[in-house]
Amino acid sequence: MKVRLINYTKDPEKIVAQSARLCYSALSVEDLEEKLTNESITKLIKKIMKLGHYSVLEHATFTFAIEGISRVTSHQLVRHRLASFSQQSQRYVKINKEGFPYIVPKSIAKDKKLAKIFVDAIEELDGIYQLLLDHHIEAEDARYILPQAVTTKIIITANARELLHIFKLRCCNRAQWEIREAAIKMFQEVKNIAPTIFENAGPPCILGPCPEGELSCGKPWSKK
Repeated sequence: MKVRLINYTKDPEKIVAQSARLCYSALSVEDLEEKLTNESITKLIKKIMKLGHYSVLEHATFTFAIEGISRVTSHQLVRHRLASFSQQSQRYVKINKEGFPYIVPKSIAKDKKLAKIFVDAIEELDGIYQLLLDHHIEAEDARYILPQAVTTKIIITANARELLHIFKLRCCNRAQWEIREAAIKMFQEVKNIAPTIFENAGPPCILGPCPEGELSCGKPWSKK
């Protein structure tokens, strides 16, 4: 899996602070910008986060390129409807004859017998896919045979508020392992760009008791 932050709002925390200050000031936008210091920006964002005034966070956006994830994970990511997505098309992009790349879950990979069964099934499906293409079946129909394990590429753009929501749900130890890995890598990409905004990003347990109750994993969460 490869996760890269490929673009983001310039000075995201300054934009957020400026937007917040604008709501309660008669000053012009230019004057507000001149009065903001690194110290005042940090202080204001901390106050915003404490009060839950998250709407101003929507002015800061971040764009990620994610490669080598399964369709299982991409299907989960696109459920975050407030983000924007562009995904490699299986309709227009044919998988070459070298075979399609795929993900083998660690729980299966650690059992040699099960891993062989899994890989053999994948390779059989790959063979059928190539056979269909060889018989001039369009890729948009041949793709029906592809498993969810096949990897994909996707570009995601989300504002800071939505990213906090994504990290809250997907960084949790109870999240599915692959999307959790993707979410943690996304978090690691933005934490240095906007450290105050994402200071307490992650599952709810980092700030208090786990809301999952009896379903709680019972384990502390790490940002690493």
